[in-house]
Amino acid sequence: MAEDSEQSKLNLPYTGAEYLRQILRAPIYEVAQVTPLQTLTRLSERLGNHIQLKREDRQPVHSFKLRGAYNMVASLTNAQKQAGVITASAGNHAQGIALSGKHLSIRAIIVMPKTTPDIKVNAVRGYGGEVVLHGNNFDEAKGEAERLAAEHAYTYVPPFDHPLVIAGQGTIGMEMLQQNGHLDYIFVPVGGGGLAAGVAVLIKQLMPEIKVIAVEPEDSACLKAALNAGKPVPLERVSMFADGVAVKIIGNETFRLCQEYLDGHICVSSDEICAAVKDIFEDTRAIAEPSGALALAGLKKYAEQNQLKDKQLGAILSGANTNFHGLRYVSERCELGEKREGLLAVTIPERKGAFFEFCNLIGGRAVTEFNYRYNDDKQANIFVGVRLQEGQQELDHIVEDLRNGGYPVADLSDDEMAKLHVRYMIGGKPLKPLKERLYSFEFPESPGALLNFLSTLGTHWNISLFNYRNHGADYGRVLCGFELEDSDLERFSAHLKELGYQYKDENDSPSYKFFLS
Repeated sequence: MAEDSEQSKLNLPYTGAEYLRQILRAPIYEVAQVTPLQTLTRLSERLGNHIQLKREDRQPVHSFKLRGAYNMVASLTNAQKQAGVITASAGNHAQGIALSGKHLSIRAIIVMPKTTPDIKVNAVRGYGGEVVLHGNNFDEAKGEAERLAAEHAYTYVPPFDHPLVIAGQGTIGMEMLQQNGHLDYIFVPVGGGGLAAGVAVLIKQLMPEIKVIAVEPEDSACLKAALNAGKPVPLERVSMFADGVAVKIIGNETFRLCQEYLDGHICVSSDEICAAVKDIFEDTRAIAEPSGALALAGLKKYAEQNQLKDKQLGAILSGANTNFHGLRYVSERCELGEKREGLLAVTIPERKGAFFEFCNLIGGRAVTEFNYRYNDDKQANIFVGVRLQEGQQELDHIVEDLRNGGYPVADLSDDEMAKLHVRYMIGGKPLKPLKERLYSFEFPESPGALLNFLSTLGTHWNISLFNYRNHGADYGRVLCGFELEDSDLERFSAHLKELGYQYKDENDSPSYKFFLS
């Protein structure tokens, strides 16, 4: 009699009860750890709630992904195990598959984009995985993995959209109930939805009174898009800042479960994620990757919006495989995420004592940043950062005081271009009028990427402004101005499509108008 895999024993789609059975039977503790549910003392006092953090960074691969990967791989038939498994991933799932294969003595092939940093490739190889570098992005790597699976009869292990992967992730919810059965809310990060689906279905089978809230980045919100459309739909653009949840389209099965079992949903900004990374470090001395801090960022925002007090709140720290050099960006942005810093563009008269008078109006507050360059004999635009104690309300008072003192001012605290590029570029405006259009770009950090950018666009049109800043991530950010006549726009747009990088028109940015145009 042929051996059946675990998947073939249940009818699809799984019911909630069948998922509960799978979660309770998951053999993940052969390799995974029961991770601590740690109280965040400082943050609990600050927010007036009891806040606990599920430390999935303490797993052997420093991420929750090991749970789902091992659950599926361990559930395969002997024939499937002998043939081997394959996946496509440049992140935590890759390491989970590699370690699962090593523990079970199963061949594990991981297809990774050619642009994957060496640190991630070496981590997968260190866990015993066979790395195949193919393509320039995840979609190309996934296509190659699926081709190899069909050719060699490997079992393809998806990163999230499979019942056994979902059930493996659901064991986190089971542990949280065992560690604190009095939780009122659980906040879960969402990328492809496997973790949120697994935790939600488990909680709703056992303690449905606990609210499960999904958290997404504002610029990678594939669950929000699916909820609005009533079905999974692809995002036009996905930010790579929180790369662990940078998913273009949520899975079909994960969306079905999220739609049925989640109690709420909230989106957070990159600055709010950075602030949560800092909160985690201050309470635990752990350094979370951006996607790892996502759930805590959502907890903080949800608690504030809904005025939660004296509640038991849990959030999942999903991973800590961060790029060390990316911490520079986190450090720069975390104060903005907490509303502890404000960024202002202020016009001051060009005369002696003007800066002293300006500082007097600031009222003795700490100035965190000041950028200025002489412009003309009448006035100057300055870029200034101010330390805040009382958040947005205090910043509004500062703006009002400056205006009452005769200083034109604009609040740039929410201006992404100002925070990302312009603050490093203050220095002057062109001496002659330009027909200039401004665009920001993101592209993979790989050899030749910047050259490809310049050769595709820079040889056709004059570049009038250029700022490139590497934040230690797997992608680069460029702000670029082009001299373009109206007659050039159609051909220029065609070249943008040919380039294939994500881009955004920035011509209406107030910081651009203040300092650069």
